[in-house]
Amino acid sequence: MLLSPGAATSRHLGFGADVLDGLGARLISVDRPGLGVSSPLPGRTFEDFADDIRAFAALRGLGRPLMVGNSQGAPFALACAAAGTVAALAVVSGADEVAEPRFAEALPDDLRGVVGLVVSDPAAAEKIFAGFTSRAMWDLVMSGSPDRDLAVYRQPAFAAAYRRALDEAFAQGADGYARDTVLAMGYWGIALPDIAVPVDLWYGEKDTSHSPDHGEGLAARIPGAVRHLVPDAGGSVLWTHAEQVLSTLLKHVPTP
Repeated sequence: MLLSPGAATSRHLGFGADVLDGLGARLISVDRPGLGVSSPLPGRTFEDFADDIRAFAALRGLGRPLMVGNSQGAPFALACAAAGTVAALAVVSGADEVAEPRFAEALPDDLRGVVGLVVSDPAAAEKIFAGFTSRAMWDLVMSGSPDRDLAVYRQPAFAAAYRRALDEAFAQGADGYARDTVLAMGYWGIALPDIAVPVDLWYGEKDTSHSPDHGEGLAARIPGAVRHLVPDAGGSVLWTHAEQVLSTLLKHVPTP
């Protein structure tokens, strides 16, 4: 299984380490261009990421792997599903296509303004996002997360891994994160209705940040998608319900 990780993190923030062996699975986290140790690719698109994953899978002899897309990594993973690069997908606390007009009234004023700038002047928005740092991202997440998520993020082992992943993600500067964010917050242009592989979408019912409708509209646009709304969980559901997510995804392993 491949992991398309969340915003501004590197491969050092994985999940499910305590259950993978028992499931007989291996998880490989993939840095997107310009983050971590991945070479920059200015002006890249979602299609470029799908091409990268196809090439990576071929070089590693993975065939069509399963994939997990978390938070801001979700649209990149959906692009892989639309391209048929992966055999099945789990979207976990996935960033939604917030540029869609149907979300305009549901977004907080400050976020609505940022999304508007991304749509109207993506180059200007990308320059603003390029001013972010690993510390700024840490502060943003810690100040904007509810207590149920902070209980996960502030655990010493998790916090250390998260800080390491943020620091590594920004090691080449913020351009990689900036490009990711412009792509994720604008119109995706991903052919969601053409996705022909199994897709499960996981959202915590107390998630306050990733999707205004907890993925309901997103699931409706993907043929056969199954939405799982986890009671009393927040945006940290990738870590609080790792075994459930992974075991469900593994049911989609293609039969030889």
